[in-house]
Amino acid sequence: MENSSIKCTAVMLAAGMGLRMGTDIRKQYLELGGMPMFLHSIRTMQESDCITDIVVMSHKDDVAIVRELLEEYKLTEKLRKIEVGGKERVHSVAIGLEAIDWPCDYVFIHDCARPFLDQETLFRLYETVQRTKACCAGVPAKDTIKVVDENCDVKTTPNRASVWIVQTPQVFSLELIRNAHRKALAQEEYLLSQGIVLTDDSMVAELAGNYKVRMVMGTYRNIKITTPEDLVIGDAFLHN
Repeated sequence: MENSSIKCTAVMLAAGMGLRMGTDIRKQYLELGGMPMFLHSIRTMQESDCITDIVVMSHKDDVAIVRELLEEYKLTEKLRKIEVGGKERVHSVAIGLEAIDWPCDYVFIHDCARPFLDQETLFRLYETVQRTKACCAGVPAKDTIKVVDENCDVKTTPNRASVWIVQTPQVFSLELIRNAHRKALAQEEYLLSQGIVLTDDSMVAELAGNYKVRMVMGTYRNIKITTPEDLVIGDAFLHN
């Protein structure tokens, strides 16, 4: 059981456009297992003993519908705020972090496009972040990975034993990751000029904060729903 004196906020990212899904509605609202996809991981966070508060990041046009859906599915028990997301994922996370104005020791940042989050992974992350201040869920790569150049010519083949596929949640001390995001966004123009795109929060911690991030075993079911094929896989998970 969690230490009741430790406060953890989940920043739930549901503000994306979902363009790669190729549907008329944003992918987070597609039905999966009888309810909109983005609600699955919010429900998991609400049911977790580790999580005390929740912030949901919404597209600017969808705040009302997001609130309506959260109320309809009774997922407001830990809800603190619904915030409008930014231009890119990194901006949405930064907005969510700045919105936390209540007691919070650690923040769990999670993409709602990963609906198959499980309680065991959350607890492993919860235990780890108290020791390391920065950790993220992931799984060892099953396939050999190639690093290629702009022509898709292979540059190098990393040792598969050292390659992990990173997932979310990514969990940090609030002070650590909020300061890292502030520093990263202040340097965003320079980073972009160097070809550096901040695609996840562990990268922000590594680059802007110079912090080591501990990988924590997730599950191979914790997939990100991005394309129509992923929905087929997700449906199979629900029926097995």
